[in-house]
Amino acid sequence: MSLNEKTYDGCPTNADGKPIVLKADHLCIQFGGLKAVDDVNLTITQGELYGLIGPNGAGKTTVFNLLTGVYKPTAGRFFLCGNDLTGKTPLEINRAGIARTFQNIRLFNNLTVLENVMVGFGNQIPCNMLQSMLRLPRHFKAEAEYRRRSLELLEVFGLAEFADTLAQNLPYGKQRKLEIARAMATNPTLLLLDEPAAGMNPNETQELMDVITFIRQKFGITILLIEHDMRLVAGICEKLTVLNFGTELAKGETAEVLNNPEVVKAYIGE
Repeated sequence: MSLNEKTYDGCPTNADGKPIVLKADHLCIQFGGLKAVDDVNLTITQGELYGLIGPNGAGKTTVFNLLTGVYKPTAGRFFLCGNDLTGKTPLEINRAGIARTFQNIRLFNNLTVLENVMVGFGNQIPCNMLQSMLRLPRHFKAEAEYRRRSLELLEVFGLAEFADTLAQNLPYGKQRKLEIARAMATNPTLLLLDEPAAGMNPNETQELMDVITFIRQKFGITILLIEHDMRLVAGICEKLTVLNFGTELAKGETAEVLNNPEVVKAYIGE
């Protein structure tokens, strides 16, 4: 697999000397009189698999929308490897190294599985629009390279045999995996997964857990995920932040957080 090698030169480090990939300081967003996210802070280091959890309506996806430029924070800032991305557009943030999937699958249903992944390489195309329109040699060279790299990604995700299948004809669990593969094609430093196991059966969820663990280990990528499946969260996340009504309820090591009485209360009540 030939994703570009990640470098962390100049990246700020924590007390243990590990590069800090994501630093979010006092993130807030207000819609009218409603504070959807209020003073959220995240510090995620290189290679971590970090979970953002909480009841429905806690503000988790809103945090993802802030980190990907869909929303502009009312207050606070966030940094990728020390680079301030606050207020940047979604395209600028993606090119800087943050990719995401969505709670509701957003594939190009009428494109093939291979074409969906190739779309992900669009932020790296070295030729300009004129070269592409005129179909100059540089365009064909880039297209052949991204086709090759897309097929490699499909091998990693166990989807190579479906390369020529329309995305809409894939089983649901494989559509989920395809969306992650497309996000990986953008060559992210930080991958945001929004409820990747939503709608999956137990076998599909276990397979997804294996894939997420594999890509983290193989590519050294840092992952932040939102998930309601506590088996998945407990099985792969090293640290958690719990949100409730837009504010931080708890954070720390996974086992400690999941046994926090306030967290249990937020999920299942008194």
